[in-house]
Amino acid sequence: MNDQLIKAHVRLTDAVRRATARLDDETGDVPGWVLITLMTAALVTGIWAIAGEQLKGMFERAITGVTGPDQVHN
Repeated sequence: MNDQLIKAHVRLTDAVRRATARLDDETGDVPGWVLITLMTAALVTGIWAIAGEQLKGMFERAITGVTGPDQVHN
C-alpha cells in the first residue's frame, strides 16, 4: 500500500512541476498573436470598405446629437 501511495505522490508531484514550468514560460504564442492582429485588421478593413459611408453618417449624426448642429465642421 505504501508503495502505491509513494508512486502516486511522485506522479502527482511531477505533473504539478511540469504544469508550473509551463505557466512560468513567458515566451508567448507569437504566431497566434500575429494571426489575431492580422484577422482584426482584415475585419476592420472589410467593414470599412463595405459600410464606410453609413458609419460616417452614423458618427456625424451622433456628434450632431451631442454638440448641436451649429458645432459640426466638415
